[in-house]
Amino acid sequence: MLIKVLLVAFFSLESSTIQHASVLCFSFSGIVPSLLAVGRIGKQAKHRQTSYDKLDNSRTLLWSSVPFWHDLEHEMGKTYRAPVPSCIDSVLQPAAPKFSTDHPTLFRERHGWCPYSERVWLSLELLSVPYDTILIDNTGGPRPPYYRGGQTPQIKWPSGQQQGESMDLVQRLDSENQSFDFQMSNPEVKQAIAQFRSIFPSRARPSSRAAFLFQSNGEPLFRSTFEDTLLKTDQLLSESGGPFFTGEKFTAADIAWAPFLERYRYQLPCLHIGLCPDDQEKYPHLSAWYDAMDHNPEYACRVKGNSSSWRKVLLMAGFGNAGMVPPNIAENVQSLIREEDEQRNNINGKSGVDLDLWQKYAEPRPHVAPTPRAQVAQIISRNRDAILKDTLKQIHSKGDTIVDELPSTLEELDETMRELAEALLGGDDGTTLTNHSRRTVGAFASFLNNRMCVPRDMGAMPAASLQHLAWQLQTYN
Repeated sequence: MLIKVLLVAFFSLESSTIQHASVLCFSFSGIVPSLLAVGRIGKQAKHRQTSYDKLDNSRTLLWSSVPFWHDLEHEMGKTYRAPVPSCIDSVLQPAAPKFSTDHPTLFRERHGWCPYSERVWLSLELLSVPYDTILIDNTGGPRPPYYRGGQTPQIKWPSGQQQGESMDLVQRLDSENQSFDFQMSNPEVKQAIAQFRSIFPSRARPSSRAAFLFQSNGEPLFRSTFEDTLLKTDQLLSESGGPFFTGEKFTAADIAWAPFLERYRYQLPCLHIGLCPDDQEKYPHLSAWYDAMDHNPEYACRVKGNSSSWRKVLLMAGFGNAGMVPPNIAENVQSLIREEDEQRNNINGKSGVDLDLWQKYAEPRPHVAPTPRAQVAQIISRNRDAILKDTLKQIHSKGDTIVDELPSTLEELDETMRELAEALLGGDDGTTLTNHSRRTVGAFASFLNNRMCVPRDMGAMPAASLQHLAWQLQTYN
């Protein structure tokens, strides 16, 4: 089931219009008002949504206390109405766009798997400069005629020049922008970047979604190989004085290493039980680096993936593991999930969301909601028609066991989605919902949590907020 989950994209943080919808398998509707919003009832401060249902083969009008979409969007405020940076999925929208002559356009891999794309994406986020995004298929699917070819990432500069190679792009961004100093000219930074190639395994099977993990025969690299890599990385960090690769300040060296160490953090325990790169006792300096990265707003709030998504990626057969998934990986993943569930229950399901860190990320970005929960609500609202379509498809195909608890009609499912958005906006933990609503809204939140992939669909922090709400609602049941 985890394998199937990842095959369909769900929603995109960066899509706000039909022209610039960022999707993988279907078109989002953007901010077009829902067709189900049929009118207002009375003159209450909170308007009511009407919906229809068939009872005994007759159409019966049901009154609902759930607010309209436009009421929810009004509650979301100015961040919902703010322009969202353009992000185009070139597989679904192959026509050539009008490229900006004011700011760069980033071509990055469409699933969020490519670690080299992540380097440049993180750099642009750190610089807080305007940029557009075009998502490119790296798995053999169609590519737009205007893409010059080659792998991701690439940048089309305002001059019209198109350039590749991740660290070359980072260096140029560093030289042309003064808002964040990556120190690319610093010899120590250059040396730390160069040591990545000498420390990471040299004979691993190429893969963007499972980088430096598998042998050419599809089997995982030996545990001793990974342990040697982690020990050398920990030693390199200890020599710098930490917590970053060249000392106290974040530099281009951390940009170069981050995507690969991020994947190791969540994927190595799936290959070899107990092999945890963030183990404080075995790898104290590497553990401190992970902690420092988790306090970087741009990385932690938007660019970083999470454990659930990197596990889903690992369970996909295909390029990177020679077309097969080693049988022990699925068993290890299920064991890790059980451990996390137990830990969540023991700490009363705390989400671990850092609101202060989120505010630092949101402050310079007018289109980003003030809280991670509100960000989820915005994403759901912007993409609601596509989410409804996909959910109904899953319900009818029984593609997920959770769908058995979801409403089976368009009208009822739309109402459940609005209840979820209202709960996210209001900080509701489920105590104000009826028992029936808790079950359906909780099931829908769990369904979305299972379907999404981070950071493709949203950042790790909003995803954690959605997962936390799903846990709360399921716990009340």
